[in-house]
Amino acid sequence: MKEQVQDYYGKVLQGSDDLQTNACCTDDAMPRFMKKALANIHDEVLTRYYGCGLVCPEQLKGCRILDLGSGSGRDCYALAQLVGEEGSVVGVDMTDEQLEVANRHIEYHREKFGYAHANTEFLKGEIEKLHELDLPDNSFDIIVSNCVINLSTDKEAVLREALRLLKPGGELYFSDVYADRRVPAELVDDPVLYGECLSGALYWNDFLNLAKKAGFADPRLVEDRPITIDNSAIEEKVGHIRFFSATYRLFKLEELESHCEEYGQAVIYKGTIDHRPEVFELDGHHAIERGKVFPVCGNTWRMLHDTRFKDHFEFIGSFDTHYGIFAGCGHDLPFTTATAEAGGSSGGCC
Repeated sequence: MKEQVQDYYGKVLQGSDDLQTNACCTDDAMPRFMKKALANIHDEVLTRYYGCGLVCPEQLKGCRILDLGSGSGRDCYALAQLVGEEGSVVGVDMTDEQLEVANRHIEYHREKFGYAHANTEFLKGEIEKLHELDLPDNSFDIIVSNCVINLSTDKEAVLREALRLLKPGGELYFSDVYADRRVPAELVDDPVLYGECLSGALYWNDFLNLAKKAGFADPRLVEDRPITIDNSAIEEKVGHIRFFSATYRLFKLEELESHCEEYGQAVIYKGTIDHRPEVFELDGHHAIERGKVFPVCGNTWRMLHDTRFKDHFEFIGSFDTHYGIFAGCGHDLPFTTATAEAGGSSGGCC
């Protein structure tokens, strides 16, 4: 399957117009500062982009970022502008043709960004085997990935390696494709369905269990959207399986609990996170308005207090007294918007 993926992304696909579904197409809705960053990226890099989301977490200045499955380098070059010259971005990909495009434009982007030295680097490697690259443990503030982990045949290894490489308090922030049920083996073996980011998609609950097993307790869903295939032949193959593009953030925090527990804590957002002056959205259930006392569970407290977000909040309370499960905490399907529209359950965690 690895060779088939390399062939599909290196030879079959010559541009985003060659895709047969919209699974690997980012929604046009994106913030103005990201559109500005993308406008600085070379056209050849943009035309070889096959992502399914927007991997741009908040507060990136000075961060060291690793992009898993960096392709032609679009996301790397966008993030390179947001981390600034004092930050750096490393891309890892296994496809020679994509790496050739990314490497060819390093100097172009250095000049475009006005940097004295390039802050991007691209390495050839498999995202399941990051241990084979010269990347030290605990060396990245953030790891991103855009519609690539679904293409891996050993997703647990990817998550395990990501945890090893992240600094304490760092996060894996990534977009990918998920299914509402387990994909049958005969579809997994279909090279077109796999290359189109469909048949390699994890059933969402299997992903949550893998993430927790790897050491990422309490995965947080940032956003999601249903995928429309718009290809009758492929629609017939996949039948009743529904697919979603979703963005998760997974923090490397040792003290996170398996559930949202109540300790009588709250936070107040200062409004100082870049491009988020009024509201900071930690995930799909936590839109924290500036200046408002916002009650949080113990896990959310740690995600804000023990990470790069600490200086942007005031913290109320401690862990001295436990009051049981956090009121309103549930374990509904992660695709809240999509399931509600389909008549399924919806609800919030915390």
